[in-house]
Amino acid sequence: MQELIQVAGIIDLEEAELLINAGVDYLGFPLRLPVNKEDLSEEEAAKIIKTIPPPAKGVLITYLDTAKEIVEFADKLGVKVVQLHGKISKSELIKTKELKPDLEIIKSLVIGEYSKDELLTIINEHSNWIDAYITDTFDPKTGASGATGKTHDWAISKKIIEISKKPVILAGGLNADNVREAILTVKPAGVDVHTGIENKSGRKDPELLTRFVQNAKKAFEEIKGK
Repeated sequence: MQELIQVAGIIDLEEAELLINAGVDYLGFPLRLPVNKEDLSEEEAAKIIKTIPPPAKGVLITYLDTAKEIVEFADKLGVKVVQLHGKISKSELIKTKELKPDLEIIKSLVIGEYSKDELLTIINEHSNWIDAYITDTFDPKTGASGATGKTHDWAISKKIIEISKKPVILAGGLNADNVREAILTVKPAGVDVHTGIENKSGRKDPELLTRFVQNAKKAFEEIKGK
């Protein structure tokens, strides 16, 4: 998992095709959310996920925190990647891997919701049972821990990358204008964007999407060249 570009919040098939054609690797589908409203139904998401051509992948983004529910939901949607934003325990993570060993698990590390010490504890306890981490930004006004459109202290994400044995994806307030600086500063394995490339209607803007992907890929190449 290197130089990965993920875009979350797919609304429909047309938008999914737009992302795939732009070179996006992971397409995220936030579902069963405690705060934000879902972009589409579970049935609609499953239909779109079936159409995603490899090597691109559909990703279930969810706050579920029990192994049985996570695996059943992943099977229902037909995804092989889940991004977990809930406060899942180590025992449930282990059960998830036991129930579905080939399921790729990305665990969120929400900056602002947890202290730095708590984040380090999560990393130490969970790293053997997950495939990657994704940092994101907590919004204290809404209680949302994803799709907040807010950046966080990138120094914290950089520190997480330094100590993590697993790849770390950077998320939280990224857009076409700041993604290059973010990658050069933090040096993550990948980047994620949701609201940062949407227009006023809530759809992904083709021009912003293209610039985001181009700037991200340029930054990854710059890092490799150093």
